[in-house]
Amino acid sequence: MGIYLPIAEISVNIFVLLAMGAAVGFLSGMFGVGGGFLITPLLIFYNIPPAIAVATGANQVIASSVSGV
Repeated sequence: MGIYLPIAEISVNIFVLLAMGAAVGFLSGMFGVGGGFLITPLLIFYNIPPAIAVATGANQVIASSVSGV
């Protein structure tokens, strides 16, 4: 099952993205670190354009920072 990301102009498998998010969340929880440094390389490895991957990582860092307040 794929979804189309119009800004990145690619189609991705939603289950792969969910698995990556779960893995990054698990590792972040285990080591007590933010997941931004993990999700960006994974997205680039999955052929997401680097600009989109970096913006996604930055949004993840902002969300985790706000939730920690």
